[in-house]
Amino acid sequence: MSTISSDVLLSTEELRARLVAVGQERYHHKHPFHLLMHEGRLTRSQMQAWALNRYYYQSQIPVKDAIILSRSNDAVFRRSWRKRIVDHDGVDGQPGGIEKWLRLAEATGLTAARVLSTAEILPGVRYAVDAYLQLVGQRSPLEAVASSLTEMFSRDLISLRLDALRQHYPWLESGLAYFTARLTQAPEDAEFAFDWVASHAGTREDQELAIGALKDKCAILWAQLDALYYSYIEPGWPPPGAFRMETA
Repeated sequence: MSTISSDVLLSTEELRARLVAVGQERYHHKHPFHLLMHEGRLTRSQMQAWALNRYYYQSQIPVKDAIILSRSNDAVFRRSWRKRIVDHDGVDGQPGGIEKWLRLAEATGLTAARVLSTAEILPGVRYAVDAYLQLVGQRSPLEAVASSLTEMFSRDLISLRLDALRQHYPWLESGLAYFTARLTQAPEDAEFAFDWVASHAGTREDQELAIGALKDKCAILWAQLDALYYSYIEPGWPPPGAFRMETA
């Protein structure tokens, strides 16, 4: 029986299939914290902890994208990629993803000032998000772009989440604009990023680096939920200085 050399370049569809397989195995839609959320088994305080901590990740997305932009000498790429910053920062009085996430946090009962301070973010969440900034800043531009390909899987998760939130947490309805916007933004962004990765991964080694970067991004998302689960589900031990449900 012949074997395929690891030096043989994957076709575009083979590369897509490998990336999709990463998502099926490692994306955080399978994390126990998300499973509890989608089953309606989280309390309002636990949803507050999620919204407050996830805000730190949301706030750093345009920073991440600015780092990627700064590393490119390709004007065509920069023009396309800067859309992501606008989507999250907003423009001309139109709210972006960060402001929309604040509205979600407020719908849980938190104040915007409390969320914006980031003073109560879990250390594990902060370290994971900061590791993402290090990934896009210190590894190759190919890996930086490939790490964004979790957006290939996010639309399905967002659709599921919207249905679950409306069913189990109707008091969040006023804060769901972030998710409805991402239903169209994420697939568009993912398609551009995939095409770019596929065309710039010129060797099998490059392709494996791209796949590895996506695995690492999935681990970063998973680690954030690990911190939330440990602190607010089981065993329920938030570290000093972090958000505490009984004081919400």
